[in-house]
Amino acid sequence: MGHPSRLNRLTGVAVRHPGPIVTSRLRRVGYPAMVTVIGFHASHEQIHPRELLHASVAAERAGFTAGMCSDHFAPWSARQGHSGFAWSWLGAALASTDLPFGVVNAPGQRYHPAIIAQAAATLAAMFPRRFWLALGTGEALNEHITGGGWPRKEIRTARLRECVDIIRALLAGDEVSHRGLVTVDRARVWTLPETPPPLVGAAVSVQTARDVAEWADGLITVAQPLDHLKRMIHAYRDAGGTGKLALQVHLSWDPDEDTALRIAYDQWRSGALGPPVSWDLETVEHFDTAARHISPDVMREHVLISSDLEQHARRPPPNLTPSHGLDRRPSSCRRCRRARASGTASPSWGLPGGDLPVVETIR
Repeated sequence: MGHPSRLNRLTGVAVRHPGPIVTSRLRRVGYPAMVTVIGFHASHEQIHPRELLHASVAAERAGFTAGMCSDHFAPWSARQGHSGFAWSWLGAALASTDLPFGVVNAPGQRYHPAIIAQAAATLAAMFPRRFWLALGTGEALNEHITGGGWPRKEIRTARLRECVDIIRALLAGDEVSHRGLVTVDRARVWTLPETPPPLVGAAVSVQTARDVAEWADGLITVAQPLDHLKRMIHAYRDAGGTGKLALQVHLSWDPDEDTALRIAYDQWRSGALGPPVSWDLETVEHFDTAARHISPDVMREHVLISSDLEQHARRPPPNLTPSHGLDRRPSSCRRCRRARASGTASPSWGLPGGDLPVVETIR
């Protein structure tokens, strides 16, 4: 099914305290209500959308209980080589599986917030309580295509807040007119879901985690050093954030250790370029040039790399601390079987003293 090295690089998402639909599905397969949800991330930057759809169907059959996808106009590297349109694909993924799905989106430049509200409302109306929307300030890589310039971070943050308020009002059925960093003229979404989709805050920095707490129904981020993740969680909670927490983790597996490392280096060395560099570079060529100095060994700080599935199951993501072992196939994990038999939650990777679960998914 497509390029094997790329399929080895699919990523996972964990969500704490699943919603009613996810919870009911977990109960049907023998899990208690309060359990870490292990999701499947569809990376449009890496894989043809048709193959991603097949992979999502296969992921549900394998035991994953949630999904999400990226929303990019361009990949992070020319080597990745794809960039399917997320919103077309999401309808197919929701229709082809019973999984809840989400997407990370940046309204305000490439996307007008009224269009995002309409798109989210339609998916939530067609697939009740199965769609969620994460909103962030975006990256120049995707947003520069409008030719409108790339604003400073504080302006992007203010623009995002305007967009969130507009989207919420439209999802509530209001007619919206607005003039500010974005402009809306008498917009109304006519087809509305019975329950609006959750609006989750996407963040990679402590300040952004603090900023989104005021409006977000939850927080989603990517694997980073433990101390940084703790600061993000504390900033979000201290600023009043009470929503669910989710983490995306990257891994690379191949029966050959060197091949697993090569795959990670080929596909994701641009991921070692953290913010603000990753926010501000505008083209794929810029990312590939900036990542030339990154050595293969550095990838182990950013990606779980191993030829041993048991090692993936035993160890935490880079820079994190394990609380238990994890295998995405509960029936094959003795700890998971014991947890289910005793009525406790399925073991997962966790942050000591925190409430953000960290899991990995294994191909």
